[in-house]
Parts: sequence; structure tokens; C-alpha cells
Amino acid sequence: MPLDKISAQISANLASAEQKMPPVDQWHPPYSGEIDIVIKADGHWFYQGGIFKRKSLVKLFASVLKKEADDYFLVTPVEKFGIKVEDAPFLITQWQWLDEQKTIMQVSTNLEDSFILNAQHPLKISDDGSLYVTVRRNLPAKVHRNVYYQWVDLAQQESTKQGTELVFFSAEHRFCLGRLSN
Repeated sequence: MPLDKISAQISANLASAEQKMPPVDQWHPPYSGEIDIVIKADGHWFYQGGIFKRKSLVKLFASVLKKEADDYFLVTPVEKFGIKVEDAPFLITQWQWLDEQKTIMQVSTNLEDSFILNAQHPLKISDDGSLYVTVRRNLPAKVHRNVYYQWVDLAQQESTKQGTELVFFSAEHRFCLGRLSN
């Protein structure tokens, strides 16, 4: 089976899980105030200073998380509450190749969302050099340091007009981890 068909089939299977998420992008309720929920840079969720101990509760809240501009909200069809996110609401904590040729990479978040690293879920470099992947509904996941170092090991050096870049490929897309200083 051709690579693009394999990638499309795997993406469709993973997308079906994403379709089970509430359609928060279609909900536009009025602003209802703030809730004292903070998603720390390490991926832990806190309410009034105490950590959420039940992952199932975090996953429930994450399913109704929405980003508008640089602000984050928990939304229902009738309410919209602002929360604080220190960096990104998710962390990329695992990855694996889905094929023997090592051309399709699946990544997973700390909340067990899994998807193919591809054009719909691109890898981006922030101004400070941190790496982020778009998870769902324009929500970012920061690439955990351990994953970053594993990707550096598999990346290839490529000369470009901007300098030497560390790159790898997934689902027929090129992803850059950064530039090497000369």
C-alpha cells in the first residue's frame, strides 16, 4: 500500500477519536468570568492552588478547552470561563514510528491524545527555540525535553540558505528542530 494511503488510513483512525470530542469550536457562549484553574508549564493542572489528582477529570476539562487569540477558556454551549495556561496546555511526552520505513510518526500528549505529526499537526519553533505541535482545535502541545533529545538523535543535518538545519520527516512533511550555529 502506498505511503500516502497508509498515512491517510492511520490519520482517519486517529481522527475518529478526535471527533468524539465536544464541538467547542462551534460554541460561542458569553464570557462568564474566571475560574482559578492553572495549567502549569509542566502539564499539571491546579484548582485553587491544589493539584488535580484524577487524570479523568483533567481529560474532561481538556475536552472543553478552547483558545482564542492568546487566551484559554473552558466552554460549554452556555458558559465560557477563562483559565490560566503558563506555557501550553499539553506536553508531547511520547512518540513512535508507525511503519517499518520510519516515515510516519505518531506523537502522544500527557493526556493520551495521539496523532500523526503532519501538515494538520505541524511542528513549530517559537522565538525562544521551544518546539510546539498543534494538537487539536489550534491548541498547542510543548515538546518535552526528552522527546526533543530523541528527535535530535534521529534528525539529519541539511544545508539551507539560512544555515545548517536539523530536520526529519513524517507523513511526507519536513520538520525542522532548529539551526546549528556556525
